[in-house]
Amino acid sequence: MHYFVDINPIAFSLGPVQVHWYGIMYLLGFGIAWWLGQRRRAAGRLPVTHDQFSDLCFYLMLGVILGGRIGYMVFYDTPELIHHPLSLVRVWEGGMSFHGGLLGVLVAGVVWTRRHAINFFDAIDFVAPLAPIGLGLGRLGNFIGGELWGRHTDVAWGMIFPRALESLGKTRDELYRMYLAGQLNDEARHPSQLYEFALEGVVLFAVLWLYSRKPRPRYAVSGLFALLYGIFRFSVEFVREPDAQLGFLALDWVTMGQILSIPLIVVGVFLLWRSRRAPILAPALPESATGTPSPPGPAP
Repeated sequence: MHYFVDINPIAFSLGPVQVHWYGIMYLLGFGIAWWLGQRRRAAGRLPVTHDQFSDLCFYLMLGVILGGRIGYMVFYDTPELIHHPLSLVRVWEGGMSFHGGLLGVLVAGVVWTRRHAINFFDAIDFVAPLAPIGLGLGRLGNFIGGELWGRHTDVAWGMIFPRALESLGKTRDELYRMYLAGQLNDEARHPSQLYEFALEGVVLFAVLWLYSRKPRPRYAVSGLFALLYGIFRFSVEFVREPDAQLGFLALDWVTMGQILSIPLIVVGVFLLWRSRRAPILAPALPESATGTPSPPGPAP
């Protein structure tokens, strides 16, 4: 029997304020990425102080949130943005775009690296292995919230998502009774959120973390991130239900997610090619007593 996804998206309430699992996943993603980033920084992988790194994290957090929301409205819900501009700030209604968040991170990276006189790609190469943590936890948040489900399937691990059946006008209890009676077997869908959690979260993190443990040429880590994420996202889109307001954009199978992922694949290949003759940022020496990292040593 297929699994009926009926997880309460609200973790707990503080008076009138409801705290959703999705928001908790964002906080966990930022927190774990900050902790691992501090370990990499202390190991000399980016010649900045503790305060400079914290400053970088703040910039990137703003980039993710603002870019993710603006990107979603521009890429996926442009008519709503045009007719109701204030919908941009109604974040509680949901709607965040990875590709928009990525653009926000890049803009934040440009501002921060110019301010601290650090090469842009040295900073992005440093940050790239940390990004899959938030991506993976975000997909878990999507699954708990019962959103961004996949297309219909008859595979044994297909799942029933009540929010995908709102057109039936049934309550959760009514849908569950129908599920127990076997009346929803044809409504099973791919748990595409879990596919993305596995690929964009677990696999991407493992590959990038292991690859970046050794100093690599400039552009290489960023290029590998862009290439793998683009391939993973493009592939999962074949079983993910396209956004209702957009549907398929071409050939009855091309989705907005695939169109936005193609440039990532191209950029990833280009950066990996360019890294062949790029310098390697050698790890900086341990921090001095003042908390200021020594300059990086010569590249091997």
